[in-house]
Parts: sequence; C-alpha cells; structure tokens
Amino acid sequence: MARERKQNSTFNEIDKLLADEEFCRAVEALNDDADITVHSSTQTTPDPLNTAFIEETNLNEHQQSNLSQQQSSLSQQHSNLSEQQSSLSEQQKSLPQQQSQTINDASAILRELAEITTEYEYERIDQPLPTTTAAGNLVEIVDLSPSTSRTIDLRTPTPTTIDLSTPAPITIDLDSPQIPSNTNTTDSPTSFKSKIILSKRITQKQYETLCINSNEVELVHLYYLPKAHKPGTPLRPIISGLKHPTIKISKFLDELLRPLFDKMALKSTVTSGFELVKQLQEWSKDNMRQETLLCTIDVADLYTMVPQTEGVLSLKKMLDHLKLKQVGGLKIETIIRLSRFVMQNSYFSYEGQYYHQIRGGAMGSPLTLTVANCYMFFYEQQIIKQINNSGGLYFRYIDDIFLAINWPARHLFKQIDRWNHFDKNIKLSENIGSTADFLDLHIENQDGKLFTTVFQKPSYEPYYLPFNSVHPIHMKKNIIFTMLLRAFRYCSTFQEYLNEREKLRMALLLNRYPNKFIEKQFENVLLKCNINQSLNVNNYDLIRQKIIDSPIKEKIPVDYGKVMFVHFTYCLSMKTFPKKFHALWSKYFGESPINEVLPILSTRNVKNLQRQLTCTR
Repeated sequence: MARERKQNSTFNEIDKLLADEEFCRAVEALNDDADITVHSSTQTTPDPLNTAFIEETNLNEHQQSNLSQQQSSLSQQHSNLSEQQSSLSEQQKSLPQQQSQTINDASAILRELAEITTEYEYERIDQPLPTTTAAGNLVEIVDLSPSTSRTIDLRTPTPTTIDLSTPAPITIDLDSPQIPSNTNTTDSPTSFKSKIILSKRITQKQYETLCINSNEVELVHLYYLPKAHKPGTPLRPIISGLKHPTIKISKFLDELLRPLFDKMALKSTVTSGFELVKQLQEWSKDNMRQETLLCTIDVADLYTMVPQTEGVLSLKKMLDHLKLKQVGGLKIETIIRLSRFVMQNSYFSYEGQYYHQIRGGAMGSPLTLTVANCYMFFYEQQIIKQINNSGGLYFRYIDDIFLAINWPARHLFKQIDRWNHFDKNIKLSENIGSTADFLDLHIENQDGKLFTTVFQKPSYEPYYLPFNSVHPIHMKKNIIFTMLLRAFRYCSTFQEYLNEREKLRMALLLNRYPNKFIEKQFENVLLKCNINQSLNVNNYDLIRQKIIDSPIKEKIPVDYGKVMFVHFTYCLSMKTFPKKFHALWSKYFGESPINEVLPILSTRNVKNLQRQLTCTR
C-alpha cells in the first residue's frame, strides 16, 4: 500500500510538470544537447520534482502507456469521489433533524440500546450488560450489575430497595456515536432475525410472523403491584411487554416449548388445586397417618433469580431429555439462539431512566415462565427422588411447592436446609405443620384423615360480576356454575360443602343476583353432571366422587378455515340477536357451500365511563 501511494504521488507530480510550458521546453533542450549533465556534488539541493521527472523519463514506451491509462482511471475515481462527498454533505445537513426525531421516538431509542449491548454469541450470554438513559442529545450507559450504585433490585421489590444515586456514567454523543471500548456490540431484533433467515435457520413465513412493526414498538415500563395478602405489603415488579420488540419471539417460543415442558414434568407439577385434590385422595388411602406432615415451600423471587445463562441451558437440557432434534420445523440450535436473544434483551424505563435487565427474565414476557419452570425442574430432581423413596408426595406449581411426608419435623427442617444449598440462586422458605394452604386449596391432617376445603386469602372480598351489568347472561350463569363446582370438588365433607355454598350465595346476593336465579343455577350444576338425586349427608361422598371423576371437557383447537367469528357490541336490546342470526343463517345458507363454515357469535362490551375516560396506547 505504501509503494502504491508513492507511485500515485509521482504520477501527480508528472501531471503538474507536463502542464508547465517552460519545463517542457527544458526537456526538449535536454534531449537535443547530450553534454548537459546534472552534478550531484554541488551543494545546492536539487529540486525533488526535477529528480523524480528525470527518473521517470527513463521508463520505456510501454510503461508510459500504462501510466497514461492509470492516470485516466485515477481521474475518473477522483470524479466519483467528488460526487460521493457531495451526497454525504447533503445527508449530514439532514442529520440534526433526524437525530432530534430519533430521541423523541421511544422505539428508535430502543434500537440504539440494542446496538450497544454485548455480543449474542453463546459463550458470552452471562456477561453484565449496560443500560442507557436519555438526556438531551446524550445517552448514558449505566451498568446495573451489583457493583454499581444505580440499581433496581427486582428480587425484593419494596419502595426502599430502589437506589437511584448518581453513578459515573459513560456518555455517547449521538452526533458521532462511538461505542465505548468497554462494551461490545450486538444485533437489534430486526437485524438478528435477518441474519437467522439468511442462514436458513427459519423460514420466510416464520420470519414474517416474528417480525416487528417499528411504528408499533414501544419501550416498556416498570411498575409495581402490591401483594396485599402478605405482611408488610411487598411489591411485585411487572414489566409490561406487550409492545416490546422481542414479544413476538417470546410468544412464539413459549407456544412451542411449554407443551414440551408439560409433557416432561407431568408427574411432578400441577396446574390447579383440583389436580392436587385428586393426587392427595389416592396418596392418603395408604400413606396418611396421624404424624404425617404437610409442608408448603415458596421459592423466593424465582423469575428474577434464574440466571440467564443457566435458564437458556435448561431449555437445551429439556430438549435433550426428550431426545428432540427439531421442534416445529426449527433446529435446536435456532431455538436456543432465539431464546438467548429474548432473555438478554429486556429493556424498560423507570422514573425517566432506562434500564437493561441483566439477571432473570421479565415478568411480562411469556417465555420467562417456561425458562423458570425448566430451571426448577432440573433443580428439584434430587428432592423428588428423595421424597418418593420415602413414600411421600411432591408437587410444584411454578414457585410454590407442596409435599406430604411421614418424617419427623426435625428431619424435614434439616433436609430443607440441605436443599437450600443445592443452588445459590434458589432460596426456599417453608411452612410445616398438620395444615397447609396451597393455591386455593386448604388441606388438613385430622388424626390421619384427609380434610380439604376452599381456601380464601385474607385479602379476599366477595366481588363478582354485578347482575345488572351489561354482559350476556351466560357469563353470569358460568360464574355460579364454576364456583359451586369448585365447592363440590374441594369440600371433603357435606357440612363443609353447605358452608361454602351459603358463602357463595351471600356473595352473589351482595352483587344483586336474584335468589331464584341463584337457586336455579345450583340445580343446573347437578343436572350437567348427570346427577338426578338430591344431596344429603349419606350420599354426598358418592356424588362428590362422581363429580371428581367426571371427564373434563378438553379445549378444542379452533380451525380458522372452517370457523367464522362474528363480533357485535352487546346491549340489553341484543339479547335475542344470536337466535335470530342463526335462524337467518340457516334460512339463506342452509343448502349453500358456505354453510360448511360455522359462524360463532362473540360479544364486545359497551364502553363504560371508565373506558371512555381512560387513554390507552
């Protein structure tokens, strides 16, 4: 390169000399007079241009021809460079206005944030990542690792745990954005998905499904919901991610992976109190004793304590455990890369500052639940094996664990303390005794006999959908049906069932449900379960067991090729509309091929005063 620059410099000097008429005449004289020489021994310094010219004139005619062609090419390149410089000057003039718009646009800020995070390569996914705050035309990079002073502790979120003391920020001027030397670069959501589609890891259709609309993307915000049922009213951190750039990828992966987790953890997890009731009934027949202990364990701050690296690796372990090479047409490598990208790109704003979550997953991201479940599944395997070998019962729902065991209390406390040392990220807090509350189920060991009923938290208030609200009548009927059905399933004695039914009746009366309407729906519960006899203390156990054993109606997936949804705004004058609609449909389309499409009517609620006064984006 140095030699080429030197040669180009010589060409430029030759051009200048050839354009000088006096110099050309001197050259002619030099050719005519052979006695003219240059004495290098003189003290006067020879002109470097003359020396360069004399040396170059010794080139043969072929070399001079090549030089002429290169000179012509260089002139053309110089012309092209001039045009490009002119174009760049025009673009630079419009940069200030564009940057001003970018600062005001939250989605543009988010794209800038994504460009200054760390590399997404697999071995580097657990490095502390910087976050940014916008201030005028500058972006501050603030590391939210525990060693810095500006942090938001999402593990024990109370108002006093937020330290917003001023850090020593790194600033980036958006007029000339230079990435600091202590940060790495990564892809934005759009460029990342472009790379994986170009490498044929996802199809074009999948890319279009996951692609985001830059006009709809918003930087999410952090807010807190009080846990009114817990002492001290701690706060639960929520990140509203409905318009986050990674929300589509997160939903796609969650729909892909959650059924696989449910299949893998079928024998150790429950999704409702009713499932636990059925398991307890079977287990208590041969294992319930007077000294049987009931224990509930809470996993502290699971979502924010799961490390991002190990969380993504747990998904890989699940897929390996199920011996899968592809899921939904995607290779395992692609699924892991997408999962890593979602977990590492959680940004949010709080009190005017912008943050990047470097530990755990966002509470508002669907994939976070599946990652946390997988992480807990592999953590608890030793515990499950130990409980099962002792003839106990173990089940988990996300971060709540229930177990029943015939151990001395002292031994159980000792074992839980040992489990607390299995993983530094998992902290367990236990509640051991002869009674336990798990989800909405209250469980007791009454001298070796299982007793269950409905559990309601201290913060419970009897508020249901008011009877005079403008909602379809079937919604109000379904409330009574589901609540009484739960009472049948949970209440192990007839007297407890009667108590629960009367509590429900009082709550419905407070919400202006007519007593005749309530009584009729109570009767319909038994009719729908094919029970035609009245309840009493003698037949309650038999009828209850029949209701528990009744098959649960599975949710049928919707075939959108054969179903058409018709939405209409519901009001009191539209009560008879569904029947009239179906009658007209059968009349005009009964023998038409269009009748193969099933119309399903769906209602929209009337905008009440709250909806009209609330501004939503």
